[in-house]
Amino acid sequence: MSSAWEGAQMLYRVAADLLVLVHLAFIIFVLAGGFAVFKWHWMALLHIPAAAWGALIEYRGWVCPLTPWENRLRELAGQEGYAEGFIEHYIFQLVYPPGLTRDMQSTLGTIVVVVNLAIYAVLLYRLMRH
Repeated sequence: MSSAWEGAQMLYRVAADLLVLVHLAFIIFVLAGGFAVFKWHWMALLHIPAAAWGALIEYRGWVCPLTPWENRLRELAGQEGYAEGFIEHYIFQLVYPPGLTRDMQSTLGTIVVVVNLAIYAVLLYRLMRH
């Protein structure tokens, strides 16, 4: 293999790894981004759609568009992609046994909704007190 191709593969691998970090950051923002709204109220304009998207992905059983993008970058890097979604591949296996079911996905969607409703309820309560 030429060193130019190996260099390109390395860049694709780094890009895929960075995309994993972006994906993880997005998931954290979906779950806990409402806390940022306590300090910066304008963040609600970003967080509410992100949380809605995260819950919708789980409830509908869709694959986040970042997952196929990461898989394509991995393939270009000469690595194998993965068939399941990001949460199943990286996160779920750390916390739960393998085998994400639709019921589990619905539970994850519900967790997103409940956590964020609680955060925004506290925020609204605080705003109404002042």
